[in-house]
Amino acid sequence: MYTPILFLVTALLPASAIAAPLAFISNQLDNNVSVIDTRSNEVIKTIAVTGKPVGVAVNKQKSEVYISTPIGNGFTVLDAHNFKISHKVTTSNGALGIVCDNRGQRIFVADWYENKIAVFDTDDFELLTTIAVGQSPSGMAISSDDQWLYVANRVDNSVSQIDLKTFKIRNTTKVGTHPFGLTLDQTGQRLYVANVMSDDISILKTSGLKRIGKVAVGSRPYAAALALNDTLLFVTNQDDTTVSVVDTQTLTEIKQIEVGEKPEGISTHPDGERVYVANWFDGTVSVINANTLTVVTTIKTGDGSRAFGQFITEIQ
Repeated sequence: MYTPILFLVTALLPASAIAAPLAFISNQLDNNVSVIDTRSNEVIKTIAVTGKPVGVAVNKQKSEVYISTPIGNGFTVLDAHNFKISHKVTTSNGALGIVCDNRGQRIFVADWYENKIAVFDTDDFELLTTIAVGQSPSGMAISSDDQWLYVANRVDNSVSQIDLKTFKIRNTTKVGTHPFGLTLDQTGQRLYVANVMSDDISILKTSGLKRIGKVAVGSRPYAAALALNDTLLFVTNQDDTTVSVVDTQTLTEIKQIEVGEKPEGISTHPDGERVYVANWFDGTVSVINANTLTVVTTIKTGDGSRAFGQFITEIQ
């Protein structure tokens, strides 16, 4: 916790002087984004973002944050230093899932209605190409070498693997019912898929996109995040007001942690030990300690907190 003097000094610092990782939480019903300083776990800025913001992606190389805005027909670009909007990019009214590659060069936007992925350049935000995928693409994940893009096709009950050199689909595999959030481990060998309507997690081997396991979790799992060197998987269960904890070695659920109501977006702090959960109905973010499997604090954010995607970034 801050002392009063330290808090005052920190509050007077410009955004560029804040070195701690920041969490950017999209509040869909409030049409804004809350910025959380993860040192103090306090909201330090609220940014108006119209268009019912949902998805979040971060670009560490360029210190930018990309927010998908379905009603705004595209995505908004935020400067992670000064918290100002630098660009608004038009895609379509189906913009939902969004992700940036690891080199900070390309942005991928999933179009829920047109069943495609739009690819944009991060220098001038020009459309490079579109990739046809399955029905209602939602969550995405990119391999650490930027070779593969994985896409959850919600209505098709499948996941597609796309070669980012050719922009062609390499494999498509059936998973559970209505897959939504995707999480890739650090080795790039395992992909975890949250299946909203079958209440489980599918585990895929990325080589050949083969199914290697399935784990039952809570009701309507939405998204997931790995922590403690990928030994634990944390899964938001929308209708249970819980987060399931899965042991990734035994592929068993070991605990359910009560959080806020209707948990959706989830992301792991760079320290690998804290997991941040956006709670839609409560308008809060729960912070879980991955070592103790307990909620250590709850942060008030805004109405309809979703934060779908990777929403924690370290600014350069």
